Amino acid sequence: MAGIFSGVVILITVSREHAPILVLTIDRPARRNALGDETIKALRRALKDAESDETVRATIITGSAPGFCAGSDLKELAQMNLAAMCEHEADTALVAREIAQLRKPVIAAVEGFALGGGFYFAASCDLVVSSRSCRWHLPEVRNGWIPPWGLEALVARVGVVTARRLTWGGEECDGVEAHRIGLADYLAADGDSLASALVIAARLAQLPGEAVSATKLYFAAQATHFGETGDAIANRMFGDNCRHPAAAATLERFGVKL
Repeated sequence: MAGIFSGVVILITVSREHAPILVLTIDRPARRNALGDETIKALRRALKDAESDETVRATIITGSAPGFCAGSDLKELAQMNLAAMCEHEADTALVAREIAQLRKPVIAAVEGFALGGGFYFAASCDLVVSSRSCRWHLPEVRNGWIPPWGLEALVARVGVVTARRLTWGGEECDGVEAHRIGLADYLAADGDSLASALVIAARLAQLPGEAVSATKLYFAAQATHFGETGDAIANRMFGDNCRHPAAAATLERFGVKL
């Protein structure tokens, strides 16, 4: 499905080929599948459509080659002031948090790379399948700012100490390490993350739907109880960080004028 909103072409491909599993593909290869304003709106709408479609039992989110998602669209951010940047990140955070409140399972099938916001968006899904050589990395602190959202989702997956280490961004991890520490739930051979996610989704789809939904929503309360507050705090800290010289220098390299 390619849609047009406010004159911007949005490329979120929706496939029903594997019904009752819906596959959503972030299809912006030229932008490394970055999460621009309209892209995140299209993702939100597609997820809500899946939620209301009784023929859908589970949803998979993946990305077209070369990778899952490189995070925020820096070209788009370059057109924003700081307040608009913070608002954009808050909107993205909302969509990621809403995944936990959906009745149906959402699985991330991750190949190539998951960077910054792409890392956190994958971590916000109910289940994560990573290819073995996938590159997982958080570059925000190195760039001069705290990640503006998603920290609580990461803490729920790997614990506070490991989440802090990953957020400092001094090291990357591949899919094998991501699986070992609990960031990814399943490990797949390179090129097979979507196929593996389809097998997992089909297994969930065969279970009684109401029981699957009840289980998902029960654990959502446990895993995301601090999510909204945590995202709000991180967003404010992000805005403050962006006013400091290290962050300002990074943003200037990207063409952002604060």
